[in-house]
Amino acid sequence: MTPRARGLVVAIDGPAGAGKSTVSRRLAARLGYTLVDTGALYRAIALAAREIGISWDDGPGLGSLARRLPLALEPSEEGSRVIVDGEDRSSDIRTPEISQGASIVSQHPDVRVALLDLQRRLGAEGGVVLEGRDIGTVVFPDAEVKVFLTASDEERARRRTAELQARGAAQPIDQVLAEIRERDRRDSTRPIAPLKPARDAITVDTTALDLDAVVETLVGIVRGASSTRSD
Repeated sequence: MTPRARGLVVAIDGPAGAGKSTVSRRLAARLGYTLVDTGALYRAIALAAREIGISWDDGPGLGSLARRLPLALEPSEEGSRVIVDGEDRSSDIRTPEISQGASIVSQHPDVRVALLDLQRRLGAEGGVVLEGRDIGTVVFPDAEVKVFLTASDEERARRRTAELQARGAAQPIDQVLAEIRERDRRDSTRPIAPLKPARDAITVDTTALDLDAVVETLVGIVRGASSTRSD
């Protein structure tokens, strides 16, 4: 494998509520790496489609939108800002509605193909933590570090409920649990790039771990991979 100038490519995949976003942000900060939240790109497409009247079921229309919509991720203290057509839409893409929309939008091959090149360009120089659902299997199958984060359905629902409450968008935990299970079903059964661990990914169950413990585990994994590469 050809060494990358600024460090490794770290792929973090997993289902909704497994802790990918928070863990990836903390891990990138610890390593001095760039964070790329690929899920934010699908959220941005869902948001833009809703605002201009393109149905989330219109694959060709969404693909055309994804190819022409100016999208960028910029570093911030929170990890990254999502810039859509020159405007910071980071908060707007984090609603429950857009979360569900992103899961629907991501089913369409036209959208995934349109965003694949952008994701690869964002991580091409190395020294990057990419989080999503198909990073280790499709976007960067040759990533030096592949981690699949998971947790029980109930724990993921508890975390997501607390997150929504903190944003002032509280939902009953039973509703959140049902939405998580439906999203798992869609993500794992879609015909293109389904949610699954890469064959050589390290699975980390975060159900009984706090944030610090998960981050320390991943730091150890990355440092081990760095040592192996430099040998």
